[in-house]
Amino acid sequence: MAEVLRVEDLRVYYHTEAGPVKAVNGVSFALKPGERFGLVGESGSGKSTIALALLRLIRPPGRIEGGAIYLDGVNLVTLDEEEMRRLRLARISLVAQGAMNSLNPVKRIGEQIELALRDHGVQMSRIEFDRYVAELLQRVGLRPEVAKMFPHELSGGMKQRVCTAIAISLEPQVIVADEPTSALDVVVQWQVIDTLRRVQEELGAAVILIGHDMGLMAQTVDRIGVMYAGKLVEIAPTRELFREPLHPYTQLLIASLPSLDGKGELRGIPGLPPSLLNPPPGCPFHPRCPFVMERCRVEEPVLREVLPGHWVACHLH
Repeated sequence: MAEVLRVEDLRVYYHTEAGPVKAVNGVSFALKPGERFGLVGESGSGKSTIALALLRLIRPPGRIEGGAIYLDGVNLVTLDEEEMRRLRLARISLVAQGAMNSLNPVKRIGEQIELALRDHGVQMSRIEFDRYVAELLQRVGLRPEVAKMFPHELSGGMKQRVCTAIAISLEPQVIVADEPTSALDVVVQWQVIDTLRRVQEELGAAVILIGHDMGLMAQTVDRIGVMYAGKLVEIAPTRELFREPLHPYTQLLIASLPSLDGKGELRGIPGLPPSLLNPPPGCPFHPRCPFVMERCRVEEPVLREVLPGHWVACHLH
């Protein structure tokens, strides 16, 4: 099956007086139509920077330093700002982290959806706009009356569904969801994820779901990419990753999940993520790794396919 999105050697740096912070440093992956791909990792691993880079929303002092982002064969990195503006929402869209910050507090919901459509050249009569906005809201499980409400009148889960409605309004090929359930309670999290999954299946779109909740990812996505210190350290189908995680960092992430099977001691990951301004030599995980070898301290491992569809960057494999 042809790929709808391919990221090749993407590098995004934030430039500071002390030097470049390498937030994303050589990331590559591909996405098939209709696929759900999860990106997980600790805070600061580069997940949200990838989301912004895919939509060319990196702003100074950040900059895309190199690499390519192919959407249906078109390299988004080479497009000018107007060409990219036309592709956003129409071909690739973002469900941002923190819905309240994504919505205009002084405009009604219906106006905001209509503005997004008009900005991309959609021409409809007043009745047609109202009908289409009502249909969009119903697709994400909201009543049509929500169109007349302001963001402050909605709950967190309702605001997140409005953001999803805007993201699917032009039926894009790729939806990037950057921690869409952060700051929501557990029940609402599942409602939002279920809504996203349902509308994604209706559209046949591919989804990149970004987060740090491994339990949520396990039941939502088809494949998982594990981020650490601005790099992908493991990519595998979800079931295979949980059944046989190969990278020590992935193993520790999964081991830190609480279990309902029996009582036990919660295990964390020792140490802290490295500075992206001055990362350690060799493997960036070696200061925290329980299986560290001398080679790990001096030679950085390369992401390679060690089993069919299972990629890992580790000297153990």
